[in-house]
Amino acid sequence: MKYHELQVSATPDRKRVGRGIAAGQGKTAGRGTKGQGARTGKKLNAMFQGGQRPLAKAVPKARGFKSLRTPAQVVYLDHLNAFKGKTVDNVSLFEAGLIRSPHQAVKLIARGELTEKVTLHVAGASASVVAAITKAGGTFVKTAVPLRMTTKTDKKSDK
Repeated sequence: MKYHELQVSATPDRKRVGRGIAAGQGKTAGRGTKGQGARTGKKLNAMFQGGQRPLAKAVPKARGFKSLRTPAQVVYLDHLNAFKGKTVDNVSLFEAGLIRSPHQAVKLIARGELTEKVTLHVAGASASVVAAITKAGGTFVKTAVPLRMTTKTDKKSDK
């Protein structure tokens, strides 16, 4: 191996300051001349504003509670007439363009009338929807949300 073949990065990880004028960061070592920031041992936190009350303390805190659970996607009863005699689940609703994602809870809400017989496999439905489905001759089965299957290619694309 020759000297010019060494695999060395051009710039070191850390700049060495205070090593003389010729080094470029000599004398005050990039700290300016005098003041609080020039002294050793003094660490200022991110909110420090020179003694003034920080903005984060001046602004009122947000009260209340925000749920982290994603709300269910809503599908209306009259949309099920397109699935004449079929089994309706998250995947079929997604392929029909009625929901955004097949991997999220779906709830059916009563609007309009159901005239076709369907078998429904979703996470939830209102009581009036279940009554309308059984009246039309169909069935409702409460089903868990299908999990998203990840592959090796999905994990690489996430990074």
